[in-house]
Amino acid sequence: MEAASFASSSPCSSSKLSTIPSFSSPFFSLSRNVYKNDFRRSKFKPSRNLSVRASSTTDSVVTLLDYGAGNVRSVRNAIRHLGFEIKDVQTPADILNASRLIFPGVGAFAPAMDVLSKTGMGEALCDYIEKDRPFLGICLGLQLLFESSEENGQVDGLGLIPGVVGRFDSSNGFRVPHIGWNALQIAKDSEILDDIGNRHVYFVHSYRAMPSRENEEWISSTCNYGDNFIASIRRGNVHAVQFHPEKSGDVGLSVLRRFLFPKSTLTKKPAEGKASKLAKRVIACLDVRTNDKGDLVVTKGDQYDVREQTKENEVRNLGKPVELAEQYYKDGADEVSFLNITGFRDFPLGDLPMLQVLRSTSENVFVPLTVGGGIRDFTDANGRYYSSLEVAAEYFRSGADKISIGSDAVYAAEEYLRTKVKAGKSSIEQISRVYGNQAVVVSIDPRRVYLKNPTHVEFKAVRVTNPGPNGEEYAWYQCTVSGGREGRPIGAYELAKAVEELGAGEILLNCIDCDGQGKGFDIDLIKLISDAVSIPVIASSGAGASEHFTQVFRKTNASAALAAGIFHRKEVPIQSVKEHLVKEGIEVRI
Repeated sequence: MEAASFASSSPCSSSKLSTIPSFSSPFFSLSRNVYKNDFRRSKFKPSRNLSVRASSTTDSVVTLLDYGAGNVRSVRNAIRHLGFEIKDVQTPADILNASRLIFPGVGAFAPAMDVLSKTGMGEALCDYIEKDRPFLGICLGLQLLFESSEENGQVDGLGLIPGVVGRFDSSNGFRVPHIGWNALQIAKDSEILDDIGNRHVYFVHSYRAMPSRENEEWISSTCNYGDNFIASIRRGNVHAVQFHPEKSGDVGLSVLRRFLFPKSTLTKKPAEGKASKLAKRVIACLDVRTNDKGDLVVTKGDQYDVREQTKENEVRNLGKPVELAEQYYKDGADEVSFLNITGFRDFPLGDLPMLQVLRSTSENVFVPLTVGGGIRDFTDANGRYYSSLEVAAEYFRSGADKISIGSDAVYAAEEYLRTKVKAGKSSIEQISRVYGNQAVVVSIDPRRVYLKNPTHVEFKAVRVTNPGPNGEEYAWYQCTVSGGREGRPIGAYELAKAVEELGAGEILLNCIDCDGQGKGFDIDLIKLISDAVSIPVIASSGAGASEHFTQVFRKTNASAALAAGIFHRKEVPIQSVKEHLVKEGIEVRI
């Protein structure tokens, strides 16, 4: 899906796997001699007359091909939710003996192919698919079936489907990565898509395969994002989808159900929708921290102050994280974000309650989960060094789909702007290199600094809609770190441009001045940043009414809008926000 700094190589490459966290995958315990690495990709030609047959298996086991990158926990939870047990692939023979196989590829193309080639899994996978066995590839699990990818140079794929996986073209104004809920155009009887009913499904990727005469017989649906790209393929019992069914709510679960129960008539079809294009996202945010009793709670600040204005001065408690996340999923939130607002103080992997929150939430919440707070390199009290990549990997394996980086991104951007060198050592670069830039969100926390003259500072300043306290007509937005406690000599505009170049895939744009005020988003700030970058921008801070969501989507290029307090306090339900957006002609997922 995302560019990775691996050399282009054939599937038989002997390059090392040291760039992938070795603790995260069952594959890394495999014998390297199970299969000879003679890999038949160039010789294998799939039959043009594969038979279509329903699975005759009655067992309740799904074989899962997990190569060890990204969040596969949600796929596991979705499979179990549908009543199946999971057998992890440990040897190539496990693939060949599977009655049904799911390959939830997450991350970057090159390291995935490296693993498949070195372990003999690619050879076994080709054999399995050639025999028309029940197979479902997800996201990267679709892309790897093609001949090659253009990520960081030409990288060979499995070669089962004609075509090259290329990057979306951002020159036409479309933001890359393609993140969000989009519509499908069904090309033929796909079987597993029968229950979608013109509703949105969730995509997150920068690379895609394009339709052609050579691969048209494989295509079961397409999606439009600038151009029509391949959203799913089907030939006989072999299926693969570019979107994430495990993150597409009830609609996505219906896709998995159709694959696991082929030809079933028991599935209740969802109501017909009106999905036609990429929807604007409404995101629920949960600021999480321990209160004075040591309990993990959801809180909400006013300009980042989360304590009640009482004699006790206690931490504001608005509920339990897992319970609230599950409720927001039921209410229609398109994503759920957890921000560990004290994570910058302590070692993130030492925060076992937060990891457990992710694990528990992902059991019943089938939309994307983002987690942030303290994602950085760290040395613990015993002198043990942990890279930000290791920290992120543990969050991914616990259920996160995206990692939000705050203070560490500011320091990385400052260093990059000072040296003009991408050293490859920042948390943004490390994580995006292995997991793809779609997995990296940078959270920007600026304050307004009013100016009478925009030339008085070296940072990008804008004319503000509402003048400052002394009639100032301009302002620049100073970035902060440590939960807004410390200002830094860098503007939000300069930071956003820098982190995009370093490999961030999305920006979460906060505004300390608007936080908790309920007067609306800072339109001046959001327009400034969303016009400056070509990656998606999430508007945050200040929502107090449904009209504020309409305003931010009409006046800026924000791809999503996030709120916290109005949802926690039940002042404005998520469904009311979406109904208002639909009434105003703005497409959302219903």
